[in-house]
Amino acid sequence: MPGALPEGEPVPAEGTLPESARADLGMRPFGIYVHVPFCATRCGYCDFNTYTAAELGGGPSASLASYPALAIAEIGFARKVLGDVDVPVSTVFFGGGTPTLLPPTALGDILRAIDGEFGLRPGAEVTAEANPESVDEASLAGVREQGITRVSFGMQSAVPGVLATLDRVHQPGRPAHCAAWARAAGFDHVSLDLIYGTPGETDAHWRCSLDAAVAARPDHVSAYALTVEPGTRLAARVRRGELAGTDDDVLADRYLVADEVLTAAGLGWYEISNWAASEPSRCAHNMLYWTDSDWWGIGPGAHSHVGGTRWWNVRHPAAYAARIAAGNSPGQAREVLAEPERQLERVMLGIRLAQGYPVAMLGPAGRANAASVVAEGLASRAAYADGRIVLTRHGRLLADAVTRALTE
Repeated sequence: MPGALPEGEPVPAEGTLPESARADLGMRPFGIYVHVPFCATRCGYCDFNTYTAAELGGGPSASLASYPALAIAEIGFARKVLGDVDVPVSTVFFGGGTPTLLPPTALGDILRAIDGEFGLRPGAEVTAEANPESVDEASLAGVREQGITRVSFGMQSAVPGVLATLDRVHQPGRPAHCAAWARAAGFDHVSLDLIYGTPGETDAHWRCSLDAAVAARPDHVSAYALTVEPGTRLAARVRRGELAGTDDDVLADRYLVADEVLTAAGLGWYEISNWAASEPSRCAHNMLYWTDSDWWGIGPGAHSHVGGTRWWNVRHPAAYAARIAAGNSPGQAREVLAEPERQLERVMLGIRLAQGYPVAMLGPAGRANAASVVAEGLASRAAYADGRIVLTRHGRLLADAVTRALTE
């Protein structure tokens, strides 16, 4: 889990939620995110809450082997906190880290614990992220047998030099093999994740990566601009002048090329950085985040949100294990969002979606500014006539500025 966090307020040891968070519990979609904070190696650009075996030092309370039981214990803790309210799970997302470092049966055990405590909705989406080098044909078949329905591979690039700059260890053709194995194993949906703007990447490199992704026939592609995060090896190399920094104009051009290529391949944008072949191909779990729904984050550093209260777990696996062993909340801190803060986030996230945001739900100043946003070509005239703000391709490049205009 990346980035600096607000200090927040302490989370009660018993995890009790404010009444405001519980008021409409069960009325909104509910998902569970399972953070598996282990990687075989650390990528130079990554500031997520992940650990290699060497970084953990081999302690038994903070190991890959001990993690599933701890995650299952937190699932039981979540059920107690949420009480007897019926909150069936619409989506489960195993993220990381590298979830597929766990044996398929361990993923299945965690999924069955979620089903046992909360119940999975019929047709629930269950996603696992995977690094291409961490799986093969047999392991993907095993993951599918455990009830995972969707798999997302961290492709990042198809160019050896770009992968080397990112410290990715898989061979360029490996993600395509993984996608084929996943389809053969019977996964409902297969996604590839790309990164653009890596130092040294050229326009030709980016088109090569897009063409390779399309050729692998996924039904979902994510493409995110590289962010050089402070404290990473990549940031240190940029600071020393070994690598160039990112250029906003280049990033904008790469985005436009991505949208052009992916759209031509039959993948339509549904969120600024995500394209899907159809509505069922969209990542339903991420839609929870973008539509102010509820989710509980399991694992070290995982984030949760229920009814305007959000909290984040302690980051280190050993600290997490100690909290769970004591029967206490692993939450490090939390914040209870006031309605103006929630409204700001609803607009900020809502306009990132192809479905847009209702003009009527903006404040007076936002409604007044909406016409200017449309006049400047940042939002669709036709959608505005129907009462929604839907960003144009140009508007997607300036989504932050549009958010400011609509939330004044």
